[in-house]
Order: sequence, then structure tokens, then C-alpha cells
Amino acid sequence: DLSGSIASPDVKLNLGGDFIKESTATTFLRQRGYGWLLEVEDDDPEDNKPLLEELDIDLKDIYYKIRCVLMPMPSLGFNRQVVRDNPDFWGPLAVVLFFSMISLYGQFRVVSWIITIWIFGSLTIFLLARVLGGEVAYGQVLGVIGYSLLPLIVIAPILLVVGSFEVVSTLIKLFGVFWAAYSAASLLVGEEFKTKKPLLIYPIFLLYIYFLSLYTGV
Repeated sequence: DLSGSIASPDVKLNLGGDFIKESTATTFLRQRGYGWLLEVEDDDPEDNKPLLEELDIDLKDIYYKIRCVLMPMPSLGFNRQVVRDNPDFWGPLAVVLFFSMISLYGQFRVVSWIITIWIFGSLTIFLLARVLGGEVAYGQVLGVIGYSLLPLIVIAPILLVVGSFEVVSTLIKLFGVFWAAYSAASLLVGEEFKTKKPLLIYPIFLLYIYFLSLYTGV
């Protein structure tokens, strides 16, 4: 007749100088090589980044670039070169998509056309700039052309109001195209082009005329 009791082993772990008592189950798992089941991984700080930071979207930077494009005069004190020297993708894409949305008028194919012209038109300007000896990257051209659509977005509601006045409407369209083309050309056409500036300014001007035609349906 055997009777009695077996006390659980008093096992302690030394973690950083503090002794922590382990339960029997914990000790059993560790002795059988399953201690990894009890390990808790520390949270990686990189996994807790905000969504905008994870997507590399800087709203302050985009807002600053928008002001640089809408107010291209050097006397206003903006560092406009940041639009070219620090290109991003999400800001120009948002501008192009917004311009596409206001250009619908029931013709949904215009959205794909605007995005296509943005991508391949920027590629044409980039190739022409490189042939003329300009030191510019495709991402920079893509960003500048995309941001410089903002003047056409600004004149869009004005055209809705004065659309019945043909002369006034034409003047506003010309003003918007010149505004957009000047904003883009002043960033892309640097001193390295010298006497070749018209060869790059002219296709930029034509590109924004085509953008405007997609909006007005001309």
C-alpha cells in the first residue's frame, strides 16, 4: 500500500537577474524540446508604420509641390526645383486621375486616354530632353508633367460658367494651356539646353493642348 504525493519541481529562470518560477507544463515542454512554442516575438517597429508612411506618401510634400506648380513665379519665394529634384509618383497620379474625373462628361474612354497620354507623352518629352543633352530622369518628367495639369483643373470650373461666351472661353483656355506649359517648361528646360529651348518647350505646349482637348471634347 503506497501512498504519498509528488510536489511539482520548483524551477526558476534567471532572466536579467530576476528569478521567475515556471509551471510544470512549461518545464515539460522545455525538456521535450518544444520551448519554442512559448516564445513571444517582440513587435518590429517597422511593422507598426502608418499606412501613408508605408506607401511613401508625404502629404505635406505633395501640398508644397502643388503650390509650386500653381504659383510658378520665382518672386513668390517657393523652391520650385523640389518638384523636379525630388519626384514622387502618388501626387502626379492623383492630379491626373482628378483631371480624368472632371473630363468624363459621359465619355468614360477619356480616362484611359488621359493616363496613356500622361505616361507616353512624358516618355516622349524625356527622350527628346535626353537627345538634346538634358540631364533629367523619366521619373522627374513624369512628376512635372503630372503636377502641371493643375492649371487645367483650375480653369475647368471657369469654363463651365463662361462656356457660352466663345471669345472669353477661348482666352481662358489659352491662359490655362500657357500656365501649365510655362510651369512644366520652367522646371524641365534648364540652362543646359541653351539655344535648344524652343525644341523642348514646343512639344510640352502641344502636350497640354492635347490634354485640354480631351477635357473639352474638341
